[in-house]
Amino acid sequence: MFLAMSRILGTALAPVKHREEKTTLRSVTPRAKTVDVDLAPPTKRVPPKVPEGTPVVPPQDLASRPRRNRRSATVREAFRETILSPSNFIYPIFVHDGDDDIPIDSMPGQTRLGWKLGMIKKVREARAAGVNQVVVFPKTPDHLKSATAEECFNPNGLAQRSISLLKDTFPDLEVYTDVALDPYNTMGHDGMVRSDGVIMNDETVYYLCKQAVSQARAGADVISPSDMMDGRVGAIREALDAEGFTNVAIMSYTAKYNSAYYGPFRDALASAPRPGTEEWSIPKDKAEYQMDPANFRECLREAALDEAEGADIMMVKPAGAYLDIIRALKDNSTVPVSAYQVSGEYSMLKAAAAAGYLNEKDAVLESLIAIKRAGADLTLTYFAIDAAKWLQEM
Repeated sequence: MFLAMSRILGTALAPVKHREEKTTLRSVTPRAKTVDVDLAPPTKRVPPKVPEGTPVVPPQDLASRPRRNRRSATVREAFRETILSPSNFIYPIFVHDGDDDIPIDSMPGQTRLGWKLGMIKKVREARAAGVNQVVVFPKTPDHLKSATAEECFNPNGLAQRSISLLKDTFPDLEVYTDVALDPYNTMGHDGMVRSDGVIMNDETVYYLCKQAVSQARAGADVISPSDMMDGRVGAIREALDAEGFTNVAIMSYTAKYNSAYYGPFRDALASAPRPGTEEWSIPKDKAEYQMDPANFRECLREAALDEAEGADIMMVKPAGAYLDIIRALKDNSTVPVSAYQVSGEYSMLKAAAAAGYLNEKDAVLESLIAIKRAGADLTLTYFAIDAAKWLQEM
């Protein structure tokens, strides 16, 4: 009896041998399925091959495959959300009171243009590439600079002569100007400097208004105050209107940060802050009036003020490191937004390309796409001519 039970239990407790199941995997590649000739018309197309050793796997159960909308150049172009155009670019030009074009060592490919010949030649090249907007930056001779920068509103000054010649030569060219005192100031600041190092706001704004009106008289289409003084947009708007320039627009440097990326530009214009003395303190940087790179919410305050004071366009400077600021202005204002891809951004890309670290064309166009995607309607860039030509080739 015990032996019989043991045999029964032993049989019952013995490991069960499961039936081996063969799993048939279905390939997701074209080789997995042969098209029935009765279900499709004849074709000369040859199915693509897969690398030897490619696993045969079942297809994932996916309702949506985003890559379907990226499968060909035609589809990618059709769904592209951000389109670059030369009409988006403003080309910054440096001019000097001479005949020869002078290379700027810290900005490879850029020069101080002779205002009579080189400037006209370069702008003609820009227009041929589809870029019909420029902003003029004058290199003021040292002997014309002063502590109060009166040269900025000289009716026969370099900036005014350059603006007038551009409009006489190219009547439909959109000419932007720079309004600030640093190119004309012996101390290298955007405003007048008091002996204790304080940048004088209201006195500076008074001269900025005179500068803006002189530029409008010369033919400027858009006045661009880059100084970051409080209240200057409203004061300039009032001054322009009082002189009958109601159609001259204002592109305000709304969110101009106290950035490390401006060095090559200051080389180009010799406009960096000068060392102070025991008798006269000069701030080493522009932190007192330009924005702190650590701040975000402050740009919303500046934007609200500039829009209320009559700005037609609001700018973010620099661009690449401040894409969040560009988006903030775009989302919180109804006026167009511009962004300045500044000299440091330009020189970094040029240096990396020269060293073989980056493909210049691809990197530049990607950077410009990013700026526009963030919300910029206009981009000031030293790559404007090259980028426009590259876009024409695509």
